[in-house]
Amino acid sequence: MIRSLIIILITILSIQSHADTITIGKVQGEKEELIRSILALALDKASPATTLKELEYVVPEGRLLTETNSGKLDVMWAGSSATLDESLLAVRIPLLKGMLGHRIFIIRGDDQDLLADVKNLSDLKQFKAGMGRHWGSTKVLQEAGLPVVTSVKYDSLFHMLDGDRFDYFPRALHEPWGEVQKHSDLDLGVDSHVMLIYPYAMYFYVRKDNTALHARLTAGLEEAIADGSFDQLFFSNPMVRQAVDRTGFKNRVVIRLPNSAMHPDTPVDRPELWLDVSNL
Repeated sequence: MIRSLIIILITILSIQSHADTITIGKVQGEKEELIRSILALALDKASPATTLKELEYVVPEGRLLTETNSGKLDVMWAGSSATLDESLLAVRIPLLKGMLGHRIFIIRGDDQDLLADVKNLSDLKQFKAGMGRHWGSTKVLQEAGLPVVTSVKYDSLFHMLDGDRFDYFPRALHEPWGEVQKHSDLDLGVDSHVMLIYPYAMYFYVRKDNTALHARLTAGLEEAIADGSFDQLFFSNPMVRQAVDRTGFKNRVVIRLPNSAMHPDTPVDRPELWLDVSNL
């Protein structure tokens, strides 16, 4: 049924002329470059005449919603939140296959076996996590009953970990090794024993009245998923490939947590949209 709807959408869209320009914020960093590539792939599938234009400046995270609603941006992307879901139209295809909800830990360098005996959530509750005070992921850990020490400043968390204020700092799969290297003046390392997994979706968002663009992005992403080009792009990305190679999924205890902040329409029943760590 979904496949048939995709074909109908693409047929309709192909009849229309879409020789237009889609404006996005300036892209910086490996993760943002990957998302831009996914956007380009979706547009290539649904409306190949469309071109992407980046602004000359990075739009601060706190301004993305305003800039999208004002028309300065045609598309933005962010982790799902109640505010965004109420204010904009979400294209409900998780852009990074839920990767940001797969967390491994930065620990102190001399604590390599600290979590070696952790087998379940109850065991992990004996240790304190460090997280940003206003991060959505912080609430996920707190609701699961995990002790959490917070800080408003991201960079302070590394120094707090080094200073024994907490025991582990959960990071997305692609993040910890580079962050440890960046803070080489501190005694930090990457845990090899445990991984947290909870639902986390990053979506493309458009204005509520921009239903045509929403349909094009949905159709393009669905076609890329159906023909395998989405997974080919995602798993061949150097950042993702390095994260998968380094993580050692088969040697880790996986602890799964719920995420109450996920929208009811989150496509959790479509396994092809999410990372499957049992096959990595």
